[in-house]
Amino acid sequence: MPPIPITILTGFLGSGKTTLLLNLLPQLLSQNPTYKLALLKNEFGDLAVDSQLASASSIGGVRELLNGCICCNLVGQLDEALKELAETVNPDRIVVETSGSAFPATLAMEVNRLSRETNGAYTLDGVIHVIDVENWAGYSDTSYTAKIQARYTDLIVFNKWEVAGEQRMEECLDRVGDLEESIAWVKSDRGRVPVDVVFGVDGGLARTLGEEPSSQVNGHGHAHSHGENGAGGHGLGHENGKGHQSEVEVLSITLSSSSPTSVIDASKLEKLLKSAPKDEVYRIKAVLAASSPISSSDSESSPASSSEDSTAGIRYILNWAFGRWTCTPVGNAGEEHESSSGVVLRMTMILARFESKKWKKRIETQGFVELLGDGREKGTLRVERIA
Repeated sequence: MPPIPITILTGFLGSGKTTLLLNLLPQLLSQNPTYKLALLKNEFGDLAVDSQLASASSIGGVRELLNGCICCNLVGQLDEALKELAETVNPDRIVVETSGSAFPATLAMEVNRLSRETNGAYTLDGVIHVIDVENWAGYSDTSYTAKIQARYTDLIVFNKWEVAGEQRMEECLDRVGDLEESIAWVKSDRGRVPVDVVFGVDGGLARTLGEEPSSQVNGHGHAHSHGENGAGGHGLGHENGKGHQSEVEVLSITLSSSSPTSVIDASKLEKLLKSAPKDEVYRIKAVLAASSPISSSDSESSPASSSEDSTAGIRYILNWAFGRWTCTPVGNAGEEHESSSGVVLRMTMILARFESKKWKKRIETQGFVELLGDGREKGTLRVERIA
């Protein structure tokens, strides 16, 4: 049984975590109407928010841990809480939402420990930190401990920057820079961030992998600019005062073959997974045929094999998030999108702004995506930007 991905959503009270989550739900439903998301909350009695979440059809269950911090004195209760959600809801994903701790390294390490002790029942998919640009005062210190905490943050979402102004936004970026750690970041659009950035691929979402992202989210139009000019960094630029420029760029990669037994060269693909900078590449999601799974990033087993026994090809879901990755068998053919038929690999790369041109060339020329074999069968590689 594939592991349940866990996304940790953190940030101080009022930063906009729940708004972000509520804006993700319609995107999940548009990709899979039966998707089940479970929520583990460490909040203090916001009944209005809880009722909104409970009424959302894609929230399969809500479990609360109160009267303490899940990163500190309640960390020992995490095991039972996750187990209860897994048994009662059978979710495609669990979101752990917590307040009061800017960078919950303890919580991330606890999820990793539980994953080992349960033989991979869970996997840490990402640690997302939401910052209220208007009110954030920066980190309390820039000590070694703070830097260690920062290393367990995969993505910072800057919220409410529209009302704070660009100068205030630059001040927040300076405070992040004080830690001297490379952390990916995006600006939200009034609490909205593309679901592909926040969540990795799993069994419930694999069927839509490789589809062009919808231009409508919650009825909100997105005006995308593919030019080279715009706001600097990974920020959000405006074009003619209408809509907004996409926070991310997306590449769709397909490797096809005339042979039904062709498989991917896992050792070459693993080089991509190990070398991709997490401030340039946010997510890599793929469905692929391989003779054996690619070793997970935290696995102690040997590197991916290059055995040419291609007749043993099995379909796998590869999920790379901010430098970590897992590779698990596809549960059944129904979990894949129909566009996978006859395709050895179908992969999506979610990139920071202005990075797609460079990475398109790298994928096409550096041999990361190739068929396993003696080189006589090259297959057909197609790399295109879709957002």
